[in-house]
Amino acid sequence: MSLMQRLFNFRGGLHLDYRKEMSTQHPIRVAPVPPQLVLPLSQHAGAPAKPVVKVGERVLRGQTIAQPDGFVSVPIHASSSGTVVAIESRPIPHVSGLAAPCIVIDTDGRDESLPAPEWAPVDDFSALDAKTLRETVRRAGIAGLGGAGFPSFIKLSPGRSVETLIINGAECEPYISCDQQLMAERADEIVGGVQVILQAIGAPHCLIGVEDNKPDAIAALRAAAAHDERIQVRVAPTRYPQGGEKQLIQTLTGREVPSEGLPLDIGLVVHNPGTARAVYRAVRHAEPLTARIVTVTGGAVAQPQNFEARIGTPMQFLIEQAGGYVQPPGRLLMGGPMMGFALPSDALPVIKSTNCILAAAPGELRPDEAAMPCIRCGACQEACPVNLLPQQLYWHARGGEFDKTRALNLFDCIECGCCAQVCPSHIPLVQYYRHAKTEIWAEDREKRKADAARERHEARQARLEREEREKEEARARKKAQLAARKAAADPGEAPPAAGATPAVSTDDPVAAAIAAAKAKKAAAQTADGSAATDDPVARAIAAAKAKKAASTDNSNATTPADDPAARAIAAAKAKKAAAETGGPAEAPVKRPRKVPPSDDAVAAAIAAAQARKAAKAAGTEAADAPPADDPVARAIAAAKARKAAAEQAQDAADPVAQVIAAAKAKKTAKEAATAPASDDPVAKAIAEAKAKKSAKEATASDNADDPVARAIAAAKARKAAKDAAATPADDDPVARAIAAAKAKKAAREAADKPDGAS
Repeated sequence: MSLMQRLFNFRGGLHLDYRKEMSTQHPIRVAPVPPQLVLPLSQHAGAPAKPVVKVGERVLRGQTIAQPDGFVSVPIHASSSGTVVAIESRPIPHVSGLAAPCIVIDTDGRDESLPAPEWAPVDDFSALDAKTLRETVRRAGIAGLGGAGFPSFIKLSPGRSVETLIINGAECEPYISCDQQLMAERADEIVGGVQVILQAIGAPHCLIGVEDNKPDAIAALRAAAAHDERIQVRVAPTRYPQGGEKQLIQTLTGREVPSEGLPLDIGLVVHNPGTARAVYRAVRHAEPLTARIVTVTGGAVAQPQNFEARIGTPMQFLIEQAGGYVQPPGRLLMGGPMMGFALPSDALPVIKSTNCILAAAPGELRPDEAAMPCIRCGACQEACPVNLLPQQLYWHARGGEFDKTRALNLFDCIECGCCAQVCPSHIPLVQYYRHAKTEIWAEDREKRKADAARERHEARQARLEREEREKEEARARKKAQLAARKAAADPGEAPPAAGATPAVSTDDPVAAAIAAAKAKKAAAQTADGSAATDDPVARAIAAAKAKKAASTDNSNATTPADDPAARAIAAAKAKKAAAETGGPAEAPVKRPRKVPPSDDAVAAAIAAAQARKAAKAAGTEAADAPPADDPVARAIAAAKARKAAAEQAQDAADPVAQVIAAAKAKKTAKEAATAPASDDPVAKAIAEAKAKKSAKEATASDNADDPVARAIAAAKARKAAKDAAATPADDDPVARAIAAAKAKKAAREAADKPDGAS
């Protein structure tokens, strides 16, 4: 016997009472069209289909009424002609017992098909490429008819080399005989489908595995496949669960599918005989999947048999075609007694994965007895065909320790029910395993959502960091460009010369800013005599200084005519000189040079001294300064001191300057109070004029909001205070300035007089 003819064995399994003969006494019967069809949109693994018809629309047999929604999805077709009366949720045959969206069609009894199929039939499919064949299978809406309902076109797109195609004709579940009857009666269509699948997946040969309790099916298949050497029919021993995908692979090839793996991982693809026939009908006759073979059996049914039923037919309608119930069923299942699930009623529709409707008589099946404590007998472990530890899985599943069940390869369990069948404590082990799988799937979904949220958050953080980095780089580039333009505009800028006075450190931020601006201006003027810069503060300071310099240059020669203090002082002095000399003062009075307005008290004193000098030069004053008890001199000094103190107190933001100004004002007021009273009209006029001028300048000073001007005034006030404190002589800076001015004047006049002049 060659290696291809050799059979292997799998561990565990059971020999059961199959009772297939109940439904194999009659050939397959075509069931009539029911009055109403209920077509669920979810009849396959994956995403439900999406309706493309509306309520009230008439449809024909074979017409697409729902398109696939996603890759793992297939379309739904109308099983007969009629009118769509509803698209709504209705109960469907599912282990959950929940409702799902369905398209409800009231049939018209004519069973009218489309005038032309939605795709063209092909006589010689060998001329078609694999892609066309796969697309045809998908358009036909074919899903696995063995019970899983996986879209068949995906298995025709393996994406890797396939060594062998296996057709699973074992059908090991008790009571079910739909595949057995199909293989016995329509073997040629099954073999035709096998050839199409071989063409699509590029496999070199096919093995059809059939249990030895189906002699008619074995004979028919061998006869149909005799002309194709690529197809071999292999007879396997009858043992449950021989029809399990992994178990049949191990029996036929001796190879094991990896844990939680797929047959494709070892170069194999497995299909059901009903699926192979549907593929043949779709390619050869352009026929979508609108009907399938269904076994109606059980002790409660009058005439168990197999029907070719339309998808969407109510189960109750099929049971009536089988003679109805002979007694109320004890249990109603979809599938066999080992892997099937209970149905709440027989009003549910037939779907693509419905292979059997089992209406068992009371007591026909093993009764559901109350579970008792596990006695640790180990019978479940001996019967397990995939070599698991059912007892340990049960304890962890019951305790909610789902991570431990996964570590014990829970997902290798095929839910065959062998462990529950042999359990002397009647523990529903498979139910615990299904519950554990459901919980793990739910946890995995939540974890995937959390991972996706985390990835989105990390991507967002990375994007924000990248954008901030780009902004910083853009700012750096802009600074570099500004620096380059500045360097190009000021090529002569150089560091300060050696020995230059360093900038005075201070805690005053305004002063520091002014010092920095002045240094920048000085450097710029050294280069090209201009103050061009991009610094707005420096530009403002430069503009103010230029304006001041222009004002000073334009007024060096004469004193503005609108200065009331200067005019009043000149007039008063002229009158006094005339009275003292006894004659009019005919010589014109030379107006003093204008000193730029300043908050510096020293500058104000110098201006006053210059005014007196001009008056004396015109002959209105004696050669020597008036004595200390001169009321006019005292009045002038007091007025000037008050003016300087008021201006400094109003304009200076520096508290030190304010204190100095207040002290000077107090001193001046004290001196004015101690001076002898005088009725000299000249002194009165001078005092009134000085007071008016001080009030006017104080008002103007109050309106100055320029922070740069205020900062400059504060700096100048601090300088005046510092200079005053550093001089060991008289504490009055005005007196010191006047004395200095007089000394300079006397020296100059002594140098200018001719010898002997008095």
